[in-house]
Amino acid sequence: MALRITDECINCDVCEPQCPNTAIHMGPEHYVIDPSRCTECVGHFDEPQCQVFCPVECIEVHPDHVEDEDTLLAKFRLLAVS
Repeated sequence: MALRITDECINCDVCEPQCPNTAIHMGPEHYVIDPSRCTECVGHFDEPQCQVFCPVECIEVHPDHVEDEDTLLAKFRLLAVS
């Protein structure tokens, strides 16, 4: 699964530097997560760091990008070599 940032985002800048895959960037109105780069921190941490540090808890599973742990690990490996 990839994660997404909801409209409740307050643009506090906390999540972006926590992402080990550089999947988070500023969108037109608030931060967004690139689902092609999001591994939910699989391969790096035990839990998604953006969710851990988000002070308003506005980061949720993206229903359009559901992936199992094996798929996330494969994405992590692909991102690690690029």
